[in-house]
Amino acid sequence: MKLVHLSDLHLGKRLREYSLAEDQTYILDRILDVVDAERPDGVIIAGDVYDKSSPSAEAVALFDGFLSKLAVRGTPVFVISGNHDSAERIAYGRAIMSRSGVYLSSVYNGSVEPVILEDGYGAVNLYLLPFVRPTSVRAAFPDEKIDSYEDAVRTAIEHMNVDQRKRNVLVTHQFVTGAERSESETVSVGGSDNVDVSVFAPFDYVALGHIHRPQNCSTPRVRYCGTPLKYSFSEARDEKSVTVAELGPKGELNVRTVPLIPLRDLADIRGSYDEITLRSFYEGTGWQSDYVRITLTDEEEIPNVGDKLRPIYRNWMQILYDNRRTQADRTVGGTDEEAERSPLQLFSDLYEQQNNSPMTDEQTAFMTGLIEKYWEEEL
Repeated sequence: MKLVHLSDLHLGKRLREYSLAEDQTYILDRILDVVDAERPDGVIIAGDVYDKSSPSAEAVALFDGFLSKLAVRGTPVFVISGNHDSAERIAYGRAIMSRSGVYLSSVYNGSVEPVILEDGYGAVNLYLLPFVRPTSVRAAFPDEKIDSYEDAVRTAIEHMNVDQRKRNVLVTHQFVTGAERSESETVSVGGSDNVDVSVFAPFDYVALGHIHRPQNCSTPRVRYCGTPLKYSFSEARDEKSVTVAELGPKGELNVRTVPLIPLRDLADIRGSYDEITLRSFYEGTGWQSDYVRITLTDEEEIPNVGDKLRPIYRNWMQILYDNRRTQADRTVGGTDEEAERSPLQLFSDLYEQQNNSPMTDEQTAFMTGLIEKYWEEEL
């Protein structure tokens, strides 16, 4: 049983106000090339189809076209909603879509029935578990003790009644403890969304979404495939890919990757103004259309530096200065520093600045609970 594992398409995303529609259209076509070459038994999209819960018409049309091309190929597709998606929008038309081989997760109500696939070794039960919060699982099972995301996911899995004698695949969208994040992911309060890898014990393969860097979670059996494109400069050195998971007889699994080459890459370059401008003479021009963040080390600011660099770096997104007089948070085009910090860290810093002392343990616990309540309701 061969499965192509994708996640976190984030269709409709803008990076520092640049539309990525052309880049996303291009990379979806490259994914179709992979599907044509691999001829899988199914394509998994493990959540965050869209970047916003109310996606643009352009983003919806892009996904519609991608699903249609997969359906024409006769390739079954398995899609769940992530934390950026509206579960209701993803679930819309699921009964009709399933007749064309496109299986969509429902809004979580406590019941997750598997889609049953067959190969030469027998049945594979594939479960579609959308992104769940403690509140949604508590609503389905009010008698269960559910105080955390880990409790929620464990309870949801326990009520699937998975037959571990058979081969089982789970598609879900959660943060597994220890996974390496990047800047482009939503930051929770003090790791409150953590789920231990042990909750996935009943499954032969767990196709995860949510984390943007491709990585295994303790074992190849539990894997994040990562995003098909780079969505933050912290990912500039990452290699994006499609994950291919092949299940043999019970207990046998092979996981590999197929590289994805984008229309435009993300580059993070540093040096003096002279070094940056002379770079084109030494390295050619093929990279000049990439999305670039530039850190200048000149002691004096260069007048109209953005306009001067635009003919060389056509798609520069951010310019920073790093020298003795300035700090890296003084930018041309904004800063990502605050986006890297959790709401609790930001509030703690503000409290300490205003009161000349850090918050007490009791105050920290109160704020953690308050922010977490908002997190569950709004994200």
